[in-house]
Amino acid sequence: MTGTETAPGLAKQETPGEEPSRWNKAVRDIMGGSVVISILAVVLALIVGAILIAVTDPDVQKAAGYFFARPGDTIAAVWNSVSSAYVSMFQGAIYNFRRPSFEAGIRPLTETLTFATPLIVGGLGVGLAFRVGMFNIGGQGQILIAAACSAWVGFSFNLPPVLHLVVAVVAGIAGGAIWAGIVGLLKARTGAHEVIVTIMLNYIAFYLISYMLRTQGLLQAPGSNNPKAPAIHGNAVFPPLFGVQYNLTWAFVVVIAATFFVWWLINRSNLGFRFRAVGENPNAARVAGINVKNMYFYAMLIAGGLIGIAGASQALGVFPQGISSGVDAGIGFDAITVALLGRSKPWGIFIAGLLFGALKAGGYTIQAANDIPIDIVLVVQSLIVLFVAAPPLVRAIFRLPTPGSTPRRPGPIVTKEVEAK
Repeated sequence: MTGTETAPGLAKQETPGEEPSRWNKAVRDIMGGSVVISILAVVLALIVGAILIAVTDPDVQKAAGYFFARPGDTIAAVWNSVSSAYVSMFQGAIYNFRRPSFEAGIRPLTETLTFATPLIVGGLGVGLAFRVGMFNIGGQGQILIAAACSAWVGFSFNLPPVLHLVVAVVAGIAGGAIWAGIVGLLKARTGAHEVIVTIMLNYIAFYLISYMLRTQGLLQAPGSNNPKAPAIHGNAVFPPLFGVQYNLTWAFVVVIAATFFVWWLINRSNLGFRFRAVGENPNAARVAGINVKNMYFYAMLIAGGLIGIAGASQALGVFPQGISSGVDAGIGFDAITVALLGRSKPWGIFIAGLLFGALKAGGYTIQAANDIPIDIVLVVQSLIVLFVAAPPLVRAIFRLPTPGSTPRRPGPIVTKEVEAK
């Protein structure tokens, strides 16, 4: 008999593989989880963005014309183009090392936080609706109504400093909540689809505010022919957080408080438990005694109130000189992207809002310093959403495991059975 042969009836049996350890399971769940997927989605988007930057750069195009003669020139041009673009983005979004002092160098970070302020709280409103199984596409209209309410309180009254600001912010929250509450009420009582209703309310809000800004006695500044509201009274303007040399205001602190509130609401409160139950399975929630219709209405009220904070921050912090019909600045739709990237979790949305704030702040620097179209930054944002919305694609590219799965075991080794001679 040879070493690979066995006696009759004593064929070698392959013992089944051992179950993977808890540590291996934990590693597989982490590597294939939503956090890693979101990070890799950003990495992939930046890689594709780098390719687009290189392709559209005139120096790279010129060097590519004689690539086979001198390939090093093309590689150097690509490196210079991409590295200078992303260095400019860092300097425009985080810290500018070329500034003479720390106070001046840190200004880009404050700009990032300024851009992120309405995105975070808008994303919280969209994400909360997602957790209840609703698609709140009406952020634009809710921001417009909230900004109009805050602005009207801001220029129509003359209250003490802190009180005036609080009343104006509450007015914005109420305006956003009422506008979104219409959606929740129609969904609960008539079964109307919230996507259609929110989109239509966006149009209604836009043209309603545009009309009011062109009409004396409503929102238009007295004696002006421009569609613009009067300037906000100084007592109702968000004060600067770190000094007048920065644009960041105390609205960012309000956003942090709102993030804590949404986290507590979803994870620690009885109402949040019912929200999550309805979002997971409305039929099972109904059988368990939860009033699903009321949950839809309450969720949209709170979601609209959160987005109303974004409208108030725009009116009282970004445009204190007077709002116009463009006060929403596309935040309502960007908030959907932020909520998706943050997986509808409060602190995930917070981080996603910071990322998109950095992309916005750094995008203008890329355009100014490198003559790269701002559209490239928008493409990067869109690619992030694309990859986040397709986890199997990211897992396939990086060969990541699926959470909860077990590694494939190798097939059994079959040995040949021979007779003893």
